[in-house]
Amino acid sequence: MADGGQRIKVIVPIPMDEAGVANRAGQLPATFVGKGFQPEFEAVRWGAALGDSYHDMLLMDWSVFQAGITAEDEGYAGVLIDTVSDSGVRALRSRLSIPVVGPGEAAFAMAMMLGKRFTVLTMWPEWFPLYEKTLTEYGWWDRVASLRSIETRPDVTELLEGKEEIVFAKLKDEATRAIEEDGADVIVLGSTTMHQSAAYLARELRIPVINPGQVAYKMLEMQIELGLAHSKKAFPAPEVNKDADIRKGWY
Repeated sequence: MADGGQRIKVIVPIPMDEAGVANRAGQLPATFVGKGFQPEFEAVRWGAALGDSYHDMLLMDWSVFQAGITAEDEGYAGVLIDTVSDSGVRALRSRLSIPVVGPGEAAFAMAMMLGKRFTVLTMWPEWFPLYEKTLTEYGWWDRVASLRSIETRPDVTELLEGKEEIVFAKLKDEATRAIEEDGADVIVLGSTTMHQSAAYLARELRIPVINPGQVAYKMLEMQIELGLAHSKKAFPAPEVNKDADIRKGWY
């Protein structure tokens, strides 16, 4: 990545150490990043643990919003949220003028371009409410074949490392059921933490497999290059912002 390029703030929605952040950043290898762009991964300083409950959903929305409100002032060209839950996306669009992209919205939109019905394939059913929230908000349920999980507790820091032999086979089996039983013609991975399985599943399945973090990142690069950003009519700025009070909420 070239120094001085257009910086993109990538917000990890779970607090973690540098090694954990590095594992998340692995979804965007240097060869994948467009010339002149510089993604910078940063974990929230406090908040949710697993995104496994409405409790954690609220914390993710709030802590991601806190982490992103200064991005424009810090000179970033755009903001990417590193979770398919799209935590904080709409609130940040209200506060910022630079583009803000969430992997859920980006991946679902891409799925609808590549097929007629898609399945969200995820690690465990505790994450289903995340997709139920966004799919309802976006109004896209009529294009959903199913939500499926492999009933496996996720590791949001180490990701799938060391578990490939077992987890990859489970994901393939569940995706095959989605194709044969649910009529899915596209598979969307339900978490950016699953990115290590994307290439394997793409080789093994006969339908497109969407790696949400990569799709969202490229969509953000494209918006920046085209000079596009969200409509401020759709996402109006607050008449009085509360940035100082929000920043006091760091723990």
